[in-house]
Amino acid sequence: MLEPVTEIGNRIIHGGLKVHLAAFFVSVALGIMIIQLVFDKLFKIIARKTNIAYSLLQQTFRGIPTLLGSLIALYAIMEILTIPPRPLMLLQKLFHSLVILSITLLVARIASGYLKQKFGKTSGAFASTSILATSIDLAVYTIGVLFLLESFGVAISPLLTALGVGGLAVALALQDTLANLFSGINILVAKQIKISDFVKLSTGEEGHVVDMNWRNTTIKTSAENMVVIPNQKFASSIITNYAQPFAECSIGIPIGVSYDSDLDHVEKVTVEVAKQILQEIEGGVKTFEPAVRYVSFGESSITFNVTLRVKTVTDQYLVRHEFIKRIHVRFKQEGIKIPFLIRTAS
Repeated sequence: MLEPVTEIGNRIIHGGLKVHLAAFFVSVALGIMIIQLVFDKLFKIIARKTNIAYSLLQQTFRGIPTLLGSLIALYAIMEILTIPPRPLMLLQKLFHSLVILSITLLVARIASGYLKQKFGKTSGAFASTSILATSIDLAVYTIGVLFLLESFGVAISPLLTALGVGGLAVALALQDTLANLFSGINILVAKQIKISDFVKLSTGEEGHVVDMNWRNTTIKTSAENMVVIPNQKFASSIITNYAQPFAECSIGIPIGVSYDSDLDHVEKVTVEVAKQILQEIEGGVKTFEPAVRYVSFGESSITFNVTLRVKTVTDQYLVRHEFIKRIHVRFKQEGIKIPFLIRTAS
């Protein structure tokens, strides 16, 4: 008679376990769905009321609803169902681990998202500032792992001591790498150079800053080539930032006209052409008033500069190109001569 009773008891236990597992997975699924819906609503409200992009919020909090839903389901299982002591202890440790993991991941994602919003382009296409994101993630995940180990009863004091000694040895072995790392962090934190800024180095390289990682700064030139510069060299260079304090800049175009020219007429015609260029060519600042300033009496012409305004330094090439073409045609129509230099051999 004992064997049938034992078999029935085993069936009841196994049946109860299946019910518990089914309840757990159903709770997890429902929790994830509810949290995901709540987060989506919050993201839309935040994106509508602030300048933070909805895609950035989704990227920042990716995976967080799943963790929170699992936590809610796990907590509900422990509170509602009657679980034997040993499985309950295991679930409690799992719950504490998920809490630490969730907090760690959330802090790391929020810090990375803040950096992308802070240092990314204002146009909404967020540029890569991997050096800061990687540094923040590494620090946060390290702290999270230490808390996780401590929650499992692992003594972290000896581990911290070993990490300190090992870190000193690594720092001595990787002096150049660490110099590049801290140089890059210093550049970004100083805010004198941002991702997407157009810069020119004293060594001649120029272009848009597209990335700054833990070792190098990458610049994209006007020829669509990538120039990779170690952060330490980049930080020690004399840099002209054409995007600071604002992206707009003035350009001067030198012209020379014949000594027989009516200078008032030349000025009037030149200003008319300059205004047309700024109004019609993409990249010209439409509200800017072009200026003509005579400079000197040259060997064969009276020279002057035409000052135009462009939205970014890279817009100057098209504006300059179109202005020279049109002023050449207009001067011919007006009978204004642009003399060329004549040298007499003695």
